[in-house]
Amino acid sequence: MNILVTGGAGFIGSHYCRYVLENYPQDKIFVLDALTYAGNLTTISDIRDHPRFRFYKGRIEDENVVTRILREDEIDAIVNFAAQTHNDRSLLSSKEFLETNVIGVHNLLVCARRTNVKRIVHVSTDEVYGSITEGEFTEESPLRPNTPYSASKAGGDLLCRAHFVSYSTPVIITRGGNTYGPYQYPEKLISFFVTRLIDNKVVPLYGDGNQVREWIHVEDHVSGIDVALRYGKEGEIYNIADKNERKNIYITEMILDILKKPKDLIRFIPDPRGKAHDLRYSMNCDKIKKLGWKPKVPFEKGLRSTVEWYVKHQDWWRPLLQKPEFKTFVADFYGTVLGKDL
Repeated sequence: MNILVTGGAGFIGSHYCRYVLENYPQDKIFVLDALTYAGNLTTISDIRDHPRFRFYKGRIEDENVVTRILREDEIDAIVNFAAQTHNDRSLLSSKEFLETNVIGVHNLLVCARRTNVKRIVHVSTDEVYGSITEGEFTEESPLRPNTPYSASKAGGDLLCRAHFVSYSTPVIITRGGNTYGPYQYPEKLISFFVTRLIDNKVVPLYGDGNQVREWIHVEDHVSGIDVALRYGKEGEIYNIADKNERKNIYITEMILDILKKPKDLIRFIPDPRGKAHDLRYSMNCDKIKKLGWKPKVPFEKGLRSTVEWYVKHQDWWRPLLQKPEFKTFVADFYGTVLGKDL
């Protein structure tokens, strides 16, 4: 199978590329990535020269680029990881989220239909459901996004549904939980906090830190996406998560423990998201498990190995901290509350 992986130079997408190359010796991977701030060639440096791997720089919004790759490389399937993905960034500026997460998805669907791609997997997020106080979201739960980011992802999801109903486009949607692991851009809670704590910098924890997230290791997430691609039913949605509900304060204290850092490096700050900050995510994943998938990485083990990876691979993430995109975001979002501790 020839698979186009959009956003394949990013965090989850790069892990998916490795997963396929390691597990399916007949498959070829073609990556299309715009190499925005969160996509980096260093993330895929270990597979760039693989004989079954090819990289293209470009945007999923570009109809000509997408169509050319689909035709010339005789693409059988698309797995779409390309997205603007950070809630906090979407609060500062949301236009680019709409361009990639809505217009880009629309373009992929149109190009795929014109070139007779056999299957598309659109990788989405649990955040489209909003927050849930008790119980679990199922694939039938209503979409109630609370930030521009999650609203843009919900828009992409609905376009996928509309194209399946209107044109029988062979699309499947997956919705993943909070994903962690190696090569995550250092702006999300775990990667951001680990890289700051290695340098003995304070970490900004929103509110009281009691927000609950359902964590899944990136290796488990990509294996679930692959199961959906190969065994899922067209037009269906599959939740992919692990039963690892943890409060943000618990995660932070675990990282401190692993790195042997003092708790006074935690800085509780006013929650900049306000009402937009979802209190709890939790998904029922029985549907994907019926296809034979199950998570394998225990949370405590996975978190420890992730922290240790960042300690050992500072040559990967330190250059990212020096880029203007990262510095500007951190200054704009945390500057007023962290001050000299920025």
